[in-house]
Amino acid sequence: MSSQSAPPKRSRWSWRSQAFRGLVYQLLAITVIGSALWLLARNTMTNMEARGIQSGFDFLTQAAGFDIGETPIPYDSGQGYWRAFLVGLANTLRVAVVGIFLTTILGTLLGVGRFSRNALVRGICTAYVELFRNIPVLLQLFLWYILLTEFLPDSWEPMQAGSFFLSKGGLSFPAPIWAFGHLTGLLGIVLGCVVAAAYRRRNHRHFEATGELRGSLWVAIVLVLGGGALGWLLGGAPASFDVPVKGDFAIEHGAAVTPEFLTVLLGLTMYTAAFVAEVVRAGISSVSAGQSEAASALGLSKGQTMRLVMLPQALRVIIPPLTNQYLNLTKNSSLAVAVGYPDIVSVTNTALNQTGRAVECIAIVMAIYLTTSLATSLLMNWYNTRSAIKER
Repeated sequence: MSSQSAPPKRSRWSWRSQAFRGLVYQLLAITVIGSALWLLARNTMTNMEARGIQSGFDFLTQAAGFDIGETPIPYDSGQGYWRAFLVGLANTLRVAVVGIFLTTILGTLLGVGRFSRNALVRGICTAYVELFRNIPVLLQLFLWYILLTEFLPDSWEPMQAGSFFLSKGGLSFPAPIWAFGHLTGLLGIVLGCVVAAAYRRRNHRHFEATGELRGSLWVAIVLVLGGGALGWLLGGAPASFDVPVKGDFAIEHGAAVTPEFLTVLLGLTMYTAAFVAEVVRAGISSVSAGQSEAASALGLSKGQTMRLVMLPQALRVIIPPLTNQYLNLTKNSSLAVAVGYPDIVSVTNTALNQTGRAVECIAIVMAIYLTTSLATSLLMNWYNTRSAIKER
């Protein structure tokens, strides 16, 4: 019996190779897209030169020559446009980061509240979601702006609660006078978070090995607050505050946020929280009812069942659409220009009108929003990977 020879080995560089064909197609696609972008940029530059329109990013070093209403970082009109763009970016991030934090808390509470046994709580949560998600966010911003600038008392007759003042001029509150002890306190909080995370992981491993549940929430809170208090004490325990006081015409001293900032923050938070609530509700609904029944059979309370059984399994459904809501909140902050908040879009409009560099200014804004969106996506994808249920 004659032995058959093995079939000839297919070359990886042969057109019959699927991997090779895929590589060729990708290179062709990249070449076509790159050529199209090059032609678009070349034609744009040619047309701008023919019409005598200046181009380039050299204007960024020129003096901006305009003031900005809110400057979380030091800024002077004599500084370059790049500094003005940086202030606008800081204002945008200030709204986005605080808004995402508040939206997550409010949206989660509303989503969990949709499963409450109390009919009143369920009704309030449902009414909130149906009301806020069905009204355009721009109209909500206008509504909040009118409420904060028309119906509040004047700055010389503010509403007062202790050392907090609320008026048409915004919200004024005490601010700590920065000292070395505040830095050590922040470092202590960071260290407390690390220790709390290690403690939580140890408890989780203990629970998986023995089935014994140890409370870790209050211990984690104590570790974080204790670390901050210890760092604050080691840094000299500074306790000086710049307290606002009522003046003849306005609130003096202390820290303050403007009605424009409050408008954007409240509008985006209340609007996006309605969508986050639906995301949380859908994620919890995706977990089979048998999971909660099994948790009840083990003697877990309603709160423990939600925190230890339902929400961890629902996260794999919640996180991807939740990421989209975070991105929407950040991008919707561009509507802040409608109520006079100096975000990156507002600063860009002013710079564009003064310099005439429309292409460059729009490119800067696009790059900023693209960068912030990609950073948010990367962070949420990392968290999604960590939260994924590991199959045994």
